[in-house]
Amino acid sequence: MQLVYVFDAYCGWSHGFSSTMRTITARHPGLPVEVVSGGLFTGSRRVPIRKFGYVQGANAQISELTGAHFGDAYQDLVAEGSFVMDSEAAARGLAALRQASPPRAAELAAAMQNAFYVDGLSLSDPETYRAIAAEARLDADAVVAAFHSGQAAAEKDFERSARLGVSGFPTLLAVNGTDTVVLASGHATADQVEHHLVTLV
Repeated sequence: MQLVYVFDAYCGWSHGFSSTMRTITARHPGLPVEVVSGGLFTGSRRVPIRKFGYVQGANAQISELTGAHFGDAYQDLVAEGSFVMDSEAAARGLAALRQASPPRAAELAAAMQNAFYVDGLSLSDPETYRAIAAEARLDADAVVAAFHSGQAAAEKDFERSARLGVSGFPTLLAVNGTDTVVLASGHATADQVEHHLVTLV
């Protein structure tokens, strides 16, 4: 059995779910975790952040429920309004980091969200991945090169998310052969996930 975590790096609820993922992976260090990008902001949804008027209210709710932190640099991006969230670029970034260290995929996904939601860094900028890779002691040059060439990997993630039937982010699945069980969809605490997981492990 493995866990499949379908998230979007530009999804605030996925940012809030990072602490749950940290706890679950710490409790089950031998359980493989695959991280898949879902593709929330693609195509016509790639527009300036000011078009999403609900962002600040949603972030306040996320903070209240999960304790997730939204940094001043990110808040400045929201206030200025012109920043465009591009999930295809973020998916290329995840794929590049994941390729560099597959067992650390969940940790690296959280680092991406921290880069955006705390430090206000663009997930379309290759230098963001250079910094994440360096912090994680990965080969930063290889990660940046994989980011630039990662379009096929991003599309593969989006297709996998669709095949799994995921319609919202974050979604955490337990997959065992052809059997798939939803452990969490949207907000869930680690204990709530654990309640479902212990019946399967």
